[in-house]
Amino acid sequence: MEAQPSRPDPSPGAPSPQAQRDELADLQRRIAELEGGGRPRRHRWRSFLSAVLVVLAALLSMLSVVAVWANSMVEDTDRYVDTVAPLAADPAVQTAVTNRATTVILEQIDVKALVAELSTAVQQEGTRPAAAKLIGELDGPIENGLKALVSTTVQRLVSSSAFETLWTDANRVAHRSLDKALTGKGGGAVTLKDDQVAIDVGPIVERAKDELVKSGFSRAGRIPQVHSDFVVFSSQELAKVKTYTRILQIVGSWLPVITVLIAAAAVFLAAHRRRVLVAAALAVAFGMLILGVSLTVFRGIYLDRLPAEMSQDAAAAVFDALVRFLRSTVRAVAAVALVTACGAFLTGPSRAAVTIRHACASGIASMRGVAGSAGLRLGATGRFVHRHKRWLGGLILLIALIVLVTWSYPSTVVVLWIVAAVLAAFAVREFLDEADDTADGTRRDGGEKVPQPS
Repeated sequence: MEAQPSRPDPSPGAPSPQAQRDELADLQRRIAELEGGGRPRRHRWRSFLSAVLVVLAALLSMLSVVAVWANSMVEDTDRYVDTVAPLAADPAVQTAVTNRATTVILEQIDVKALVAELSTAVQQEGTRPAAAKLIGELDGPIENGLKALVSTTVQRLVSSSAFETLWTDANRVAHRSLDKALTGKGGGAVTLKDDQVAIDVGPIVERAKDELVKSGFSRAGRIPQVHSDFVVFSSQELAKVKTYTRILQIVGSWLPVITVLIAAAAVFLAAHRRRVLVAAALAVAFGMLILGVSLTVFRGIYLDRLPAEMSQDAAAAVFDALVRFLRSTVRAVAAVALVTACGAFLTGPSRAAVTIRHACASGIASMRGVAGSAGLRLGATGRFVHRHKRWLGGLILLIALIVLVTWSYPSTVVVLWIVAAVLAAFAVREFLDEADDTADGTRRDGGEKVPQPS
């Protein structure tokens, strides 16, 4: 009796019989749905509801970012100080503060009256007519010189580190005394009136007065204590913005959670969950793009509507500082959304995703083979990783999510570092993945048989 020819072993990269049966069953199910007139009615309703939830999640994601920003600006003093502190070194703001403080000081000194008093005093002392005439002709230069002295003194003060400290301390005290300028509550160095946010430059005038006295201008010592406002933000719609900010402050802690739950519900209801996850992530990223563009457009509208007496450059610097962390959050959320979309796509069955996964796995398997040739033996560790590979992957993602959620105001750089750490962890998991020893004394490593060392 002739021996039956042995059946050739399946190629290492071929799918298992069970996978082939599952694929055949899936194809039969799809053919049955098509022959029956398409998807069941239940799937169509689920798909429609899932799409609505995706759009809602994208819209709420924009509100969530603004709400978190508004809430942090109101509740977090350090966050507010970090926001406004760079303005002390901004040239446009320094120039505007210098001009305002100089104007206040000159109003108190009355340089013209001082020069007129000097001329009268010279004539009363019996000075020669020629000298008295000369002093009278120098009234203009003397007046300009005193104004220049005041301006230079104030400018030197504003451009020094002392002003940065004064600016930071004043804003820290102001934040503790009110619910920020946009809420319209409280008092202190920052006030809200006539649709304007203004900072009291009285402390700067007081410091400049001391510097003028030290420089020999003793008349400056007679300047009384003054309080004058330096307008940093002005808008006719500030009352409405104040109301909206208050609402966003209240919902700021819960709106992001609600948004995530709605997006999760959209994925759960979908017939093709991976596709909907990709769509939801891309929708959120698109929402962040719209929000970023809206900030740029609103900036131009705000600057165009400023009163003529306000410095355009200083107002632009203040606006950019106030929304700096908001822009950072927009970029960070967009990065998270894009990474999520890429991750969901790469875990899918598409040819591109399979090719990328196979290339990565082959490269890591080659590295593992080289390490094995050099004497590395994974043993129980490799078998443990192989048996619990999926759970370890979930644990890696869970740890990354916890780090991202608990990080105070994560930036785009933080998101990218977390992504890099996750990719590195998955690479290590793949490297350590080693199947159990087989009965013929060989082991499976990366889908290929590798002879066991003697």
